[in-house]
Amino acid sequence: MAKVLEFPSQETRAYAFLERELRTLLTRKGADETLIDYAVDALTSVYRDMTDAERFSFQVDLPTSLSPEEVAKLDEQISAGIEELRSHHHTLALKLAARLVLTEMKLFQHEREDTTSLND
Repeated sequence: MAKVLEFPSQETRAYAFLERELRTLLTRKGADETLIDYAVDALTSVYRDMTDAERFSFQVDLPTSLSPEEVAKLDEQISAGIEELRSHHHTLALKLAARLVLTEMKLFQHEREDTTSLND
């Protein structure tokens, strides 16, 4: 069976969705283009770091005495446990990333305001 390749990739679509939604939200909130660009860059960077961190694998050596059914059951249980952990950590990382980006945006805006007031 042939492998189907998605274009654009799911990751590319996710970045595009994040950017589009963030731009829309910040525009509605009255942010200027400089702040919006900064926020998009910050969010994209954090999101990329998060997705890179989620790409991991490991290997478990099982005794040869296990039956194929026992191996399948262990594989299923390990996979389910890993998915539950991945999902939990992903949710937590998203919350932390949102806080980080918001904090960076506030700092960026504050620094811009300080620079503007010094130039006046």
